[in-house]
Amino acid sequence: MNDLPIDLRPGRPDALEIRQRHWIKRILPNTMFGRSLLLIVMPLVLVQVISAWVFYARHWETVAHRFAGDVAAEIAMLGESMRLAQTDAQVTQLMEQAAPRTELSFSLDRGGSLPPAVASSGSQTEEHLRTALEERLKSPYRVDGVSDPNNLIVMVQLPEGVLYATMSYKRLNTSTTYIFILWMIGSSLVLFGVAAIFLRNQVKSLRRLAVAADGFGKGRPVAFSKVEGALEVRQAAVAFIQMRDRIQRQIRQRTEMLAGVSHDLRTPLTRMKLALEMMGDNPTVAELKSDVIEMEHLVHVYLDFARGEGTETPIETNIAALLQDIAAAAAREGTVLSLDQPPELVVPIRPNALRRCLGNLIANGARYGTHVWLTGRPVDDGVDIFVDDDGPGIPADERDHVFQPFIRLDASRNPTTGGLGLGLTIARDVARSHGGDVRLETSPQGGLRARVHLPR
Repeated sequence: MNDLPIDLRPGRPDALEIRQRHWIKRILPNTMFGRSLLLIVMPLVLVQVISAWVFYARHWETVAHRFAGDVAAEIAMLGESMRLAQTDAQVTQLMEQAAPRTELSFSLDRGGSLPPAVASSGSQTEEHLRTALEERLKSPYRVDGVSDPNNLIVMVQLPEGVLYATMSYKRLNTSTTYIFILWMIGSSLVLFGVAAIFLRNQVKSLRRLAVAADGFGKGRPVAFSKVEGALEVRQAAVAFIQMRDRIQRQIRQRTEMLAGVSHDLRTPLTRMKLALEMMGDNPTVAELKSDVIEMEHLVHVYLDFARGEGTETPIETNIAALLQDIAAAAAREGTVLSLDQPPELVVPIRPNALRRCLGNLIANGARYGTHVWLTGRPVDDGVDIFVDDDGPGIPADERDHVFQPFIRLDASRNPTTGGLGLGLTIARDVARSHGGDVRLETSPQGGLRARVHLPR
């Protein structure tokens, strides 16, 4: 088995480091909100864990040991006092007086002996009590933490018999343990909630900015003017607004300039056409009329390419119905076309611009093939529209090159078919103005496939 090559040059990560980075990326949250919360939660959890360790390992151990020592000392003191008692009545009186003061329940089995040892319950409280009894009692004893789940029973062998001391677990524990745990959890939840609220407001501003930038990139109208959030977010929002205004101003200026150019060019062409009509019919006039018509066609193509349909407002459009209209228009022009339209799918687009985009692709397919297939397919983030033909196709290494303006592949396309080399350029410009793209692929029909992707 061959190992992957590892770059050992200084400053270059090796394969293990790259795998570790990928593992870390998989477990980290993807959103800024999640990562920001993680930056707050992780130190908080670390502090709480350290505090809990200090509390349990130091404070709780110390307090539990002292409580157990106090109970063991009280039992030992009562045992010594009972040895000094003269009568049974004094022994009984000692146990009755010790019970309320020590919060223990005492009884004496006169003449009895210790029962066999029982298994330990395994609780830390019982272990602390056993250690304390071992240190303070001189008489044999047993500890029973199994018979009664709510109480511990200590049995001490005395000359008079077996002394039974029954105590609740509360006598050996402190409530500060639970108060401390509740305080840790409660404070953590409060801090987490406050941090989530503040971070949500900050991330909300970033999300609004991201949505506005995405919509503007897709050519959709963006009413984004409210600047809010942290200083850096406000700076980014102001920069976006200024950029949007500059781009829109440039588009308006270009549109106005093109409108003036269009008027200036069409006026002399119209005069020339009128003058040629008044000159009568002869071969020279016919040639001049053909040249004027060709010039007028060139002017329209150049203006359409420069304008790019950028001023049209996007509207919610049913792609299936639009493809049906485009297919019907192509059929009226004599194109042999098969339509496989998608189910009803509404996407915000510029209908006229998309008609021009698909019309150019269908015209290319009809020019270089005998049959065109128009297909629409919904995808996760929008819709893909395929324009297939059965023509000669385009070599794979030339497919990006043909999108440049005024490029025609004379070696692979018939040079007598006409065209200025702007059809694919205009089609890609329209698709990209929607936030999508046009890619050329090999068609399953044997020719060229143009894939138009439009995002939602």
